[in-house]
Amino acid sequence: MTSAPLSDTALTRLARTRPDPAGTPYLGAALRARRRLLLKALRLRVDRGRDGPRSEPYARFDTSWTLLERAERDHPGAVRALVDYPTTGTWLAAVLAAPEGPDFEALLAHWDTLAVAAALRARCPFDRGIATPGGVLALTGAGRLWTGAERTRIHYDGGRTVRIGPAGAPLRRAFPYVLLVTAGPAPARLRGTGPQWSPLRALPGGRAVLDDLDPYRVPPDGTGLAGHRAAGHSADAYPVWAARWQEARALLARTDPDRAREITRAVRLLVPVTPRTPGPVTAPGPVTAPGLATAPGLATARAQAPGSVPGSVPDRHFGATLAAAPGAVLTTLPTSPRELVETLVHEVHHGKLAALHALAPLYRPGGHAVFRVGWRADERPVSGVYQGAYAHLALTDLWRRAAEGDGLPAGWRTLAGQQFERFHDQVGEALGILLQSDQLTDSGREFAERMRTHHVSLGAARGARR
Repeated sequence: MTSAPLSDTALTRLARTRPDPAGTPYLGAALRARRRLLLKALRLRVDRGRDGPRSEPYARFDTSWTLLERAERDHPGAVRALVDYPTTGTWLAAVLAAPEGPDFEALLAHWDTLAVAAALRARCPFDRGIATPGGVLALTGAGRLWTGAERTRIHYDGGRTVRIGPAGAPLRRAFPYVLLVTAGPAPARLRGTGPQWSPLRALPGGRAVLDDLDPYRVPPDGTGLAGHRAAGHSADAYPVWAARWQEARALLARTDPDRAREITRAVRLLVPVTPRTPGPVTAPGPVTAPGLATAPGLATARAQAPGSVPGSVPDRHFGATLAAAPGAVLTTLPTSPRELVETLVHEVHHGKLAALHALAPLYRPGGHAVFRVGWRADERPVSGVYQGAYAHLALTDLWRRAAEGDGLPAGWRTLAGQQFERFHDQVGEALGILLQSDQLTDSGREFAERMRTHHVSLGAARGARR
């Protein structure tokens, strides 16, 4: 993967954690290029494995690949939106890490569903039977249909109607389920009716959706030290989430308009999670993907509220980011707009640093040294120190602006000032650890130096206002 070099000005703004009209799109383009490299790696793996004892899963993959190519010729934007969707990255990380055998084949089958979803959004006709584990057809980026069948036939003639029924059902028989494809320019949207269809729901403003449906939104073993798991779908929960999202966006826009615009561009999914409840499960849980196991790309970039001590307060607000799924923010329901603002800023900066590290490695792999940082009770490797320092530097920048902003709620200004005083020194200590480490690359050291320059300026500006 090759990219034009990032300008010195854009790199400095990234180090200062400030939104940048050049740097942010650059990182986004790099992530898209990386996603396509991973798809090519999967294609090569399938090509190598097709001569094994089980050829059927690989043949289905080929059929879906051809469908996706046909859809891309007609409407490349529809396919691009599907490939770039955050949970597609989660699935790619899992399938590439899976060992040969049943787990790999179960994960590979999701490619059929992705191809079908892309073809529908591109209005590309097809007639396919695909696996629907647990009787659920999960159409990435659209919603979820309960079919009750382990294999489902989908017939689409390129018009307004999608007919869906059990695999093997004759076309002349009325299919029990129908989805509608919206008119207008592609990518089209899918709409359904009845209790079997659960659509993704858009959050107010921007392009973000509340995703409590996708089987790849959270690893089945959970995320974070407490093993937070995907919250189940609930129609009653949406108004609460939507209101909290709208309140948080309004607060951030008043505090830091540039950051508010950055969050609107960067966050595509808000994924509700809940602490794992000990003991037997007595109610149906969320649908999860078959064969999904923890893979390197599924590691969380952060798994705790900003500044909290892991494991100390079980009901403390929690947020996390999956390295393989930039644009998705996993979070428990915040108790206030402020909590959601802090979580969004924190998680977006984990994604930005991960993207930059993928382009120009900031630290070398394989180091075993661990360090104490102020916001964690456990010791962290250099990668964790770097991620935490960058995300908390963004928060200290936000808190300083909130503490000094005019016309903001008094409680927000007071708490922001307290948080700034608490974490500014901790970020400084973490930057000192990084700059003394021999694990940083030349790029990583220079970026950390620029972070330190901004950190010092934040302290000086705060001191001058006292």
